[in-house]
Amino acid sequence: MRIQPALTLLACALALAGCRTITLPVPVPAPPAAMATAPANDNLNAVVWMQRTAEYRANCETVYRAATARLDALLKDRTESAIVPGERPVDARRLPPAVVLDIDETVLDNSPFQARLVAANADYSDPSFDAWVREAHARAVPGALAFTQAAAKKGITVFYISNRTVQQRVPTLANLRALGFPVKNEDVVLGLGTVVPGCDGTGSEKLCRRRLVASKYRVLMQFGDQLGDFLRIDTNTPDARQALADTHAGWWGDRWFALPNPSYGSWEPALFNNDWKQPRDARRKLKREALDLRP
Repeated sequence: MRIQPALTLLACALALAGCRTITLPVPVPAPPAAMATAPANDNLNAVVWMQRTAEYRANCETVYRAATARLDALLKDRTESAIVPGERPVDARRLPPAVVLDIDETVLDNSPFQARLVAANADYSDPSFDAWVREAHARAVPGALAFTQAAAKKGITVFYISNRTVQQRVPTLANLRALGFPVKNEDVVLGLGTVVPGCDGTGSEKLCRRRLVASKYRVLMQFGDQLGDFLRIDTNTPDARQALADTHAGWWGDRWFALPNPSYGSWEPALFNNDWKQPRDARRKLKREALDLRP
């Protein structure tokens, strides 16, 4: 009988192996569809950090507790103001006190909205954010409620200057009131599109709304998660932003208080020439190129 070449090779191998066990490779099954690799999303770590870490809560609580400890001193010293000189329309020393806070990621936590975008691998859109705002279910940023209530008890008017639109004021007010934030009247929420006589604002710039508050109140403190929440940004590049922040270095932690937000902000487009029309991969490439690898 003729022995096939493959069988001959197998017989020789068995003879050489003797009683040794031969282990044949076991094929690895393909992962089920549910375990397939998730698409890359630049916001994943940021949103998970904000939602699931003790460090995020500790950061926010630290900011607001430090601010609370400064309230009495700033109330007493009428020469202090949290509005930069170029944005103060009047001498504020005899005006009643106020504090100014941004809303999103400063007072209200929108991380569930950001999480939905990550889960769907979707980009931000105005309609999707509008739908989220109208749910009016955002939670309070840790520490924000206690601080604003403490300020209100001292007779300080709390203003909310936000880039939520004036059309989103009703659900925003409902959300703030449901959580217990002090809302003296509807006019303390100054959204995007607020008309300020004699001042022409552009885009999401908050200059005119800050000037409106500063015309009637002495602003003791400002709170935000973006540099533009504190003063006007004329050139949105990383170096220009840093230089602007450094100009008022002594104000941080004294009358300006910044909340952590690695999820979004005007700092991001500054890294890719402020051009959101570029494809996601092109934007990511420019952000990677912005990494500093020097020791």
